[in-house]
Amino acid sequence: MLRLYFFISLMCLVKSDPDETCPSFTRLSFHSAVVGTGLNVKLMLYTRKNRTCAQVINSTVFGNLNMTKKTTFIVHGFRPTGSPPVWMEDLVQGLLDVEDMNVVIVDWNRGATTVIYNHASSKTRKVANVLKEFIDQLLVKGASLDNIYIIGVSLGAHIAGFVGKMYNGQLGRITALGYREPLGNIDFYPNGGLDQPGCPKTILGGLKYFKCDHQRSVYLYLSSLRENCSITAYPCDSYRDYRNGKCVNCGIPQKESCPLLGYYADNWKEYLKQKNTPMTKAFFDTAEEKPYCIYHYFVDIITWNKNIRRGSITIKLKDKAGNITESKINHEPAIFQKYHQVSLLARFNQDLDKVATISLVFSTGSVIGPKYKLRVLRMKLRSLANPERPQLCRYDLVLMENIENVFQPILCPKLQM
Repeated sequence: MLRLYFFISLMCLVKSDPDETCPSFTRLSFHSAVVGTGLNVKLMLYTRKNRTCAQVINSTVFGNLNMTKKTTFIVHGFRPTGSPPVWMEDLVQGLLDVEDMNVVIVDWNRGATTVIYNHASSKTRKVANVLKEFIDQLLVKGASLDNIYIIGVSLGAHIAGFVGKMYNGQLGRITALGYREPLGNIDFYPNGGLDQPGCPKTILGGLKYFKCDHQRSVYLYLSSLRENCSITAYPCDSYRDYRNGKCVNCGIPQKESCPLLGYYADNWKEYLKQKNTPMTKAFFDTAEEKPYCIYHYFVDIITWNKNIRRGSITIKLKDKAGNITESKINHEPAIFQKYHQVSLLARFNQDLDKVATISLVFSTGSVIGPKYKLRVLRMKLRSLANPERPQLCRYDLVLMENIENVFQPILCPKLQM
């Protein structure tokens, strides 16, 4: 557990430019990053009444801020070039779309803009003190700590933590985007928490190589604000266990619901209280591109080979409209034994409502040597995202290694487990 120490430092908030009709995020140049900037903090309020034109607020001027509604602070991080975060506007509008709240951008770009990371990090506690002073005044005016929510990105996540400690953990909620070690009531690990799909793997990817993986957390959070993408996560001890399908009980009917990534993760806190679980890790996979959603299915296979077979399965789904989605289930070779059911967790980029055909490919991964057969007594496909959907089956298949077998599934008997 990190021990967070802080000191009291008084600081004035930046006043708005009287000639600026709609205040905007501070825009600086790379020259500013080289020579360094002194810290100033500007708070900009957006509400549904003024969602496109910010109001600069401070401890005495609150603009349209409604003390009875949730107040969400967005705190950015290190800005080595001085430019505004490209995701900021989308995050503000996304939050206002899902809930009628106060959204406050904490603009500390004069302080975060520097080529020396330690210079920016040394100012984070001072920014936290400014937020503490402002929140104190909200409380005086009748606001509730339960309605205070801080979203911190990178160094902004540290600032959020400092503020939370100042209130002895009584803030309504903190979301920290940009830290690997478990710190929260629930910690989400996309794709295991390391390299993200779609990000450059080498320095040849240019600047994107350095920021893509780190910045993905923000875009995953943004995806949770869109109606067409709800990313489900699965509580688990390790990414390996999740990939092997050992941690998806929360997606089965009559079990507890699975936590959702992002804005609606807060819906799971009551379950955590009931289980008296102080910290939970949750794992999930994503697609390479926006909106990043992955749809989970179980592929249950019972074989009747006399000898044990080890290998992987590739499954492809196609609907009547010709849409195709594919999953290579090759995290670890599966072990197929006679009359034993193997349940493989498949991940698809699309969720096809009505599957017309299914294809399976069995592979041992061997380049040379004999080709094997996998004799399938029964294959069953079941959706975790939509468990109410009919399960699809097929019986008596022979899969020749590395040869695609395409077939039309039939509905499984309802009493079949």
